[in-house]
Amino acid sequence: QVQLVESGGGLVQAGGSLRLSCAASGRTFSSYIMGWFRQALGKEREFVASINWSGDSTYYTDVVKGRFTISRDNAKNTVVLQLNSLTPEDTAVYYCAASRVSWNYERSRLAEMYAYWGQGTQVTVSS
Repeated sequence: QVQLVESGGGLVQAGGSLRLSCAASGRTFSSYIMGWFRQALGKEREFVASINWSGDSTYYTDVVKGRFTISRDNAKNTVVLQLNSLTPEDTAVYYCAASRVSWNYERSRLAEMYAYWGQGTQVTVSS
């Protein structure tokens, strides 16, 4: 089992950047696929990015490609989502999640594949 705690959210102007971190407990962090999802007010939760256990494969939803970067440090049990060139449409609560399923690009974007979730961190982008 793994527990996840996100941090790094906040208020930023359009065009700005934020760095979200997700700290994981447990000794088997490196065996988990990690994902970031977000949920804007009044909308469904949506996939943002995912990364395989070793960090050498990543997957992004189209609207964040080239702006967001996911990475992980298995020695520190941490996954990071770097958010650049933010727009007001990126405003949402961002969640990190962990999954034990085997890596597959399409499967990694499905929320139901993730058994463990953090509490979320709010990102607000002003225009």
